[in-house]
Amino acid sequence: MKLFPKILSIALFFSLFSLHAHSFPVYWTDWMSEDSASSATGQLDIGGSIIDVTYTNSSSHYFVQTGTATNYWTGNAYTNGSIDNAPLPSEQVALGAAGEVTISFSSAIENVYIALNSWNGQNVLFDTEIEFESIGTGYWGSGTATVNGDNTGFTASGELHGVVLAAGSHTSISFTHLTEYWHGFTIGVAGEAEVVDPDPNDIPEPSLIAILSLGLLMLGRRQFKKH
Repeated sequence: MKLFPKILSIALFFSLFSLHAHSFPVYWTDWMSEDSASSATGQLDIGGSIIDVTYTNSSSHYFVQTGTATNYWTGNAYTNGSIDNAPLPSEQVALGAAGEVTISFSSAIENVYIALNSWNGQNVLFDTEIEFESIGTGYWGSGTATVNGDNTGFTASGELHGVVLAAGSHTSISFTHLTEYWHGFTIGVAGEAEVVDPDPNDIPEPSLIAILSLGLLMLGRRQFKKH
């Protein structure tokens, strides 16, 4: 009689642990080319689905990294939340003069992540609601961010490094920023996300934890009946 409650408790523990321990990788943009002083193109490989990423700016950027030179995506700033992996090494757009930036996608994608590198003293406003997924220490140190009242922007203090999430479906995202020596960004999509155009015949596979929990519950019921 006492065995079933114990097994039930174990099953519930593993189920709750799986929820709290849930984390995921992010597909980060591979920046392919600097097209002009205010634009660049890259690609997102989302589980084999290629999405073209286009960046345009109302003013000139400072530089674009396409996989070479210094890797500025170091520290724990990008993995302090639920994300497993930092952006691709030496892949980013570094902004300089104030202006409006637009990032466009060749297909709509769900839940866009924007990694931030050294956003020192910035006051940023997006065309969509955002939230901070992660903040911490990066290549240039650390800082903090205060999100505005309607969750569409933030004010940075110190050397802010982290990841912003723009939830929902997007074909483009725009934001304004202030002049600084340089502050970099790149774009990503969660590894569990897919291009928006789901197949209704796809059925999600049950998680291993769920299968184990169900097995323990069934075993517990059998033991309970015997007693």
